[in-house]
Amino acid sequence: MPESLDGETAIVTGSSSGIGMGIAEAYAEAGANVVTNSRSLERAESTAEDIRDAGGTAIAVEADVSEKADAEKLVEAAVEEFGSVDVMVNNAGISNIAPILELTEEEWREVIDVNLTGVFFGAQAAGKQMAEQDTGGQIINISSIFGSVGVQGRGPYNASKGGVNNLTRVLAVDLAEHDVQVNALAPGFIRTELDEQTRESGDDDETLDEADYPYYGYDDQHIENRNPMGRFGTLEEMANCALFLAGGDHYMTGEIMHADGGWLAFGWGSKGR
Repeated sequence: MPESLDGETAIVTGSSSGIGMGIAEAYAEAGANVVTNSRSLERAESTAEDIRDAGGTAIAVEADVSEKADAEKLVEAAVEEFGSVDVMVNNAGISNIAPILELTEEEWREVIDVNLTGVFFGAQAAGKQMAEQDTGGQIINISSIFGSVGVQGRGPYNASKGGVNNLTRVLAVDLAEHDVQVNALAPGFIRTELDEQTRESGDDDETLDEADYPYYGYDDQHIENRNPMGRFGTLEEMANCALFLAGGDHYMTGEIMHADGGWLAFGWGSKGR
């Protein structure tokens, strides 16, 4: 983990809540100049204000990452305000949940546009700037354990994250000559607004049954039972992983860092409780 990101500039897309907010705040605490982002300027500004109140440096930029011009606007704002882009975290993501035979074209395209195309636009814009600076840089794409498995009712989300994983590898190969390292962070179940959305309920005591498909199997008890560490991950743990990747002193590029409490390693699938 880097001791400091002093003097570096980091863009974190989708940083108005959840993992993105946690990463933005951790980077600011480590000394980075942070560009926060949301499709709502008010929400992006809320995170930036929290950072400034804590003694950090941040600006907020309203942008829809699924639009190429908006991704470029994020980079341009960072350079105009701070002079460079050293770390780009492509975190913004959404999910639509429906059985595959009921999924609409609009629901499919919406998720792919934000979760996969948005990562490409962000990485491309930041990569061009980093290559022009000729000082290297770090691009971190936020993936998911769902990029490595098939899960009922979550077709577009799983497909988008699987795409992010392989896009990360291609970006790493293409940008290596510019000393830009590209890696992905693939969290397991972390308590965030998106997690609650994909599990339908935030009620710790609610147990869903098969009639609740495609939500069945995703209440707290099911999640903890499938996880060798027996708990959800925390925002602080994800921020620590993102800090490590931002440091660059790790000889890693094109890697998918799974931070999932052992979920993917656990072939048995349940601890039997």
